[in-house]
Amino acid sequence: MNLIRSVLHQLWMVLTVIPWALAVVIAAPFLTSTRIYWMCAGWLKLAVNGGTAILGIKNRVSGMENLPTGASDGAVLLVKHQSTWETFTMPAIMPHPLAYVFKKELLRVPFFGWAMSRMDMIHIDRSRRAEAFNKVVAQGRRLMGEGVWVIMFPEGTRIPRGEKGTYRTGGTRLAIECGAPVIPIAVTSAKCWPRKAFIKRPGIVDISIGPQISSVGRKPDELMREVEAWIEAEMLRLDPEAYPSGQARVSNLKPGG
Repeated sequence: MNLIRSVLHQLWMVLTVIPWALAVVIAAPFLTSTRIYWMCAGWLKLAVNGGTAILGIKNRVSGMENLPTGASDGAVLLVKHQSTWETFTMPAIMPHPLAYVFKKELLRVPFFGWAMSRMDMIHIDRSRRAEAFNKVVAQGRRLMGEGVWVIMFPEGTRIPRGEKGTYRTGGTRLAIECGAPVIPIAVTSAKCWPRKAFIKRPGIVDISIGPQISSVGRKPDELMREVEAWIEAEMLRLDPEAYPSGQARVSNLKPGG
């Protein structure tokens, strides 16, 4: 049954992404960046709702009160990354436009990448790290000044359930450069949508939004250690059976995004 559900959901996403992407590409020259964003977020919400209806995956969100409330308040969201699910879910549940920091190769993906290229987001060339970070800071400062929240996955890639990657300091460096708070977010998506798995399982994905952490007067590495400690402790609380040792340890940090 889970295989059938997974096939149906894949078909649902393929069949809906093509007309959506074409509509975005055609309409983009006539719309503001904000209108384009919400048009794209509408398809992501459709994909998430399809995941709920077809796959049986439901989100349980807590901590929304920790998000900034001002229309022009910037923030850097630092999110635990276990699967594609949270990539789709975050724009679907957040009240502000988000700007992902992602590798430019994704823009080559047919339809999905074409639509992403019309959005005001931060795509970087990872082979040019110094230049890439300068671009992240310049665009991030502009976007957050417009009330857009920058979202990053500090581990850099999807991490298997119960494991932890190396937390890189690109997100905290950006927050410090822009004077924006960071908001840690724990996500248990791998319980239902494991990393690189085609077959998904029904269940509840917990999304826990942590308290804002000021970046003023902080150093990138020690600020990221605080973010990492909160996220990993929250992961242990939300999904204790994934951590047989009973603890999620804090690892060494590396610079970069």
